Amino acid sequence: MVRTRMSEPIQTQRRLGRGMIVMAWLAAIALLWLFFDDALDRRDNPNRNLSVQPGASELVLKRNRAGHYVAPGTINGQPVVFLLDTGATQVSVPAHLGPALGLSPGAPMQVMTANGTVTVRATVIDELGLGPFRIQNVRSHLNPGFRDEQVLLGMSVLRHLEFTQRGDTLILRPHGG
Repeated sequence: MVRTRMSEPIQTQRRLGRGMIVMAWLAAIALLWLFFDDALDRRDNPNRNLSVQPGASELVLKRNRAGHYVAPGTINGQPVVFLLDTGATQVSVPAHLGPALGLSPGAPMQVMTANGTVTVRATVIDELGLGPFRIQNVRSHLNPGFRDEQVLLGMSVLRHLEFTQRGDTLILRPHGG
């Protein structure tokens, strides 16, 4: 019996030690996940923490690893992420985001996309914000084919801006500014 009594505390210590090792590994994995998640987000959206100075008249964006310009903005006061697309005629909002952004689906219409013809619903954005720029009554559409969270920012907005690309930087200014 003396042996059994001595082995019980040893077994408890071993279980506790194993539990501590498991907890340390879980903490290490969580920290690595947070680090790499942030690194991937920085790579995909280098403009995610974009700050605009009050009274600024231009917006400077960095190109992401895929070669696109992505920027935070707002639709009807709600935060969104824009993917600037000079090949898009209008702003194309993923349909599932419409209700949260205060967008009402209007008449169905056909649009040509890189993936072929899609039936979208016309809508109007009361106010769209991109950096220091605010544009009212923007013709756009709700696209049921988009499953992600990015909004394509097409020429219905970009036509109001002058843009200059230098290397991996895009500078947006109001026309004549």
